[in-house]
Amino acid sequence: MPQVAIVTDSVASIPEHLLEEYAIHWVPYYIHRGQEALRDLVTVQPASFYQWLATAVTIPKTAAPGPGDYLQIYEKLAASGVREIASIHITSKGSAAYQAAKVAQATILERIPDLRIAVIDTMNVAMCQGWLVIEAARAARIGQSLTQITQKLHKLIPQTRMIQTADTLKYLHMGGRIGKAQHLAGSLLSIKPLIGMEDGVIVALGKARGRKRAYRAMVDWVETAVSQLGRIKIAYVHVAAREEVEKLKELVEDRVTAVETVVAELSPALGVHSGPGTTGLCILPTLE
Repeated sequence: MPQVAIVTDSVASIPEHLLEEYAIHWVPYYIHRGQEALRDLVTVQPASFYQWLATAVTIPKTAAPGPGDYLQIYEKLAASGVREIASIHITSKGSAAYQAAKVAQATILERIPDLRIAVIDTMNVAMCQGWLVIEAARAARIGQSLTQITQKLHKLIPQTRMIQTADTLKYLHMGGRIGKAQHLAGSLLSIKPLIGMEDGVIVALGKARGRKRAYRAMVDWVETAVSQLGRIKIAYVHVAAREEVEKLKELVEDRVTAVETVVAELSPALGVHSGPGTTGLCILPTLE
């Protein structure tokens, strides 16, 4: 068993086979749909949820796990003999997960002072967060210490980048998470907004008329990123739009060679804010 255990949130949207391969522990978000209290990827799954979401008049509320949720997983790991944990979370500027994990960290250290927990704010979302978690888990597997893993993540965080487009920004707007892309919310249906993440906040990266032009703009964006970052890994992400994200992937791969690629569907607690039809990608540079 690796010396360092890796913990994250369900909204990292890491494909299940990678969660299992690297023994990544994750804590589910909450989705409140009317009187229902759902647990992300536990009592609600993407396929049925997104089918319903496409017809929803109002979107559900989402909530980060509480300190007790993180405390439970920390205690479980400590009981199994783990003494070092890297707890890696979605941007603190868009969710309370990081703060909840910090409270849990302080609580358990009062009882188990020899336990070491690094609570890390990725300042990112989706598979940008997910890539960082995977890299941490890979580092743990080859025996790197918590300090080494933390140092590596802090080098990668400011270089990790995201771009995505959607049929509409109404879901982000309705959920209050549109950030600095507010001015794109009223765009016409044919205009596809391009958004990203900077300093932990959603920002506008541009707009294009129609998906084809949006995808071309995204390919240009990837090429620019490669010129700045060098060798990269790409995660293609989507919300109930596998065929569309495969089109994007094909266009990118005609022009750019990535060290590693993965396709991931956003978890319901994250996809509820961007809506069905969302496609995009997350880039992680290599440090080699």
